[in-house]
Parts: sequence; C-alpha cells; structure tokens
Amino acid sequence: MIYCDSFSFKPTIKTLENFDDVLEKETFKSTLVAFIHAEEKDEEDIKSVETKMVKNLKWAAKKNGTRNVVLHSFAHLAETKANPDYTKELFNRVEARMKNADYTCNQTAFGYFMDLDIQAPGVSQARIFKAY
Repeated sequence: MIYCDSFSFKPTIKTLENFDDVLEKETFKSTLVAFIHAEEKDEEDIKSVETKMVKNLKWAAKKNGTRNVVLHSFAHLAETKANPDYTKELFNRVEARMKNADYTCNQTAFGYFMDLDIQAPGVSQARIFKAY
C-alpha cells in the first residue's frame, strides 16, 4: 500500500477481454493505493481474505489521515494467481464494504496494463506491505 498525494492511471493495453472497457485517465488526491495480488489459495475463503483486506486498508488509511482508497490489481511474479473473476469479485466486495464504512473507494481499470503517475511523500507510513 502506498499513500499518495496524487495518483493517476491511464489504461493503455487491455489484457482481459471479458471486463469493462475503460479509456479515460483518472486522478485521485490524498489517497491510499493498495497494490493487490490475489493468489490461487485465496480462492478457498473469499470472506476471510475480504475481511483481512478491509481491516488492513482501514488501518493504513487511518495512519495516513485519509478516507480515500484505490484498489489496484497488481499481478506480481508469484507462483500462482487467482482467477481474474475471483479477483474482480473480491475487489467489488471490498469496495462495497469500504463505502459502507464511509470511505471513498475506487478501482483502477481491471484487466489492463496502464500508465501510472504516483506522487508519494517520503514518510514512513506512506509505504506499507502486508501479506494475507
């Protein structure tokens, strides 16, 4: 997770055809951006993963004095990846719970490579790693 003074994304190459088309650039101010990689083992218990993710997002947002969160799918070089449909469902569930708790929560374009613009302050709580 990275707290950003400003975070922008612009979709460039669509990699998953069965997800929504997104063409516009979006920018968010004073937001916590969560770079999320869902693994195959996460599919065993979506409720548990969702609950842990929401708790960690709320904690990190509070540490950085924001109620704004952006969920970004980040498939890193792990041994396994969750099914994209599972990952999108997880993101949707987390977004709904965050909004229900009076946070602003958005998602980057799912299923795209994208240009990112990250303006993050150099303070200790601005960068937090948490494995679930």
